[in-house]
Amino acid sequence: MTAPNIAGLSTVTGKSVGLAVTTITTDLVANSTSSGKVFKINSLIVSNVDGTNIASVDVILQKAGSNNFNLTKNIDVPAETTLVVVSKETQIYLEENDKITVTASADSDLQAICSYEEIS
Repeated sequence: MTAPNIAGLSTVTGKSVGLAVTTITTDLVANSTSSGKVFKINSLIVSNVDGTNIASVDVILQKAGSNNFNLTKNIDVPAETTLVVVSKETQIYLEENDKITVTASADSDLQAICSYEEIS
């Protein structure tokens, strides 16, 4: 099934997800192949919770399972600071079989939070 026409909405469900970012590439938000939904990404924030060390982050938009687009690439997040990757001004949509992945340069330093809407 293809993504629904968002002009004819029947359901919009607000969601948030968060995770500790590690050196292993991990899905932050994934829209499954046959969900019948579009995910509207409203915000994506990466915070460095380490009190001393800088850590870098890669945030990748993976379209249709194989085409990768960097939202950030090796961006340093200084200790005790926050990086806004997606905001109200830069919202993006995840169609079916799209996902956002995150990877850090060090374990236990970064956390990612994503707020989005499931539209069907």
